[in-house]
Amino acid sequence: MVNNYELEEGQIVLCIVEKILGTTVFVKIDGNGEGTITTSEISPGRIRNLRDYVVPGKKIVCKILSIRGERVHLSLRRVKQSEKKELLEKVAKERSFRAMLKTVLGKENVGAVVEKIGEDYDLVDFFEKVREDSDLLEKYVGKSDGEKILKILDSKKDKLKEIRKKFVLSNKSSEGISVVRDILESSCKGSKCEISYVAAGKYRLGIKGEDFKEIKGEVAKVMGDVEKKARKKGCEFEVLK
Repeated sequence: MVNNYELEEGQIVLCIVEKILGTTVFVKIDGNGEGTITTSEISPGRIRNLRDYVVPGKKIVCKILSIRGERVHLSLRRVKQSEKKELLEKVAKERSFRAMLKTVLGKENVGAVVEKIGEDYDLVDFFEKVREDSDLLEKYVGKSDGEKILKILDSKKDKLKEIRKKFVLSNKSSEGISVVRDILESSCKGSKCEISYVAAGKYRLGIKGEDFKEIKGEVAKVMGDVEKKARKKGCEFEVLK
């Protein structure tokens, strides 16, 4: 039976493939009942073999299309990469928090505490609030265990990674300053990268983030865009060591 009050249309959920019958995939929604996916919602285009995309036991991220009574209809192909990444990161955080609570409270007590927290908060949101208000933790686990958990949280604080790149960008035309400014502004649009002027046509690009691979990719994208536009506009461009 599905607890429909906990699910919403458009919600992104983690599922485990249970079985495939004909053109329908049956899945178990993580912590919340079951759902189905039709072939047309697996992947765009023609599908020759469903098992090229889903097999029993595989974890997949889906979007809820509709909820009709106990029937939950899902889609795999409509999930954006950013939505998938966000959910998987949240799931990983939840597991980490559960493991931490288990370490401090013991296996026999962690279930009741998580359930108690769940009556008021989403587990990930709860620990985000705890970082802002440590007294909140005492209400659910007591003072002694709360202090132990806070020490673990403090030791696990993510240090932001940082990448910096220096480069030369100049244009000798009468509108050179405007050309350079337009290149930098358009290349950084929608990015977390920040570009600052150093001296004599030299600039510094900087970015900070928790995921080194992610910020490295963003730097590569911005720098590639700057170089492409610089060449097109006849600018001098060089990445400095």
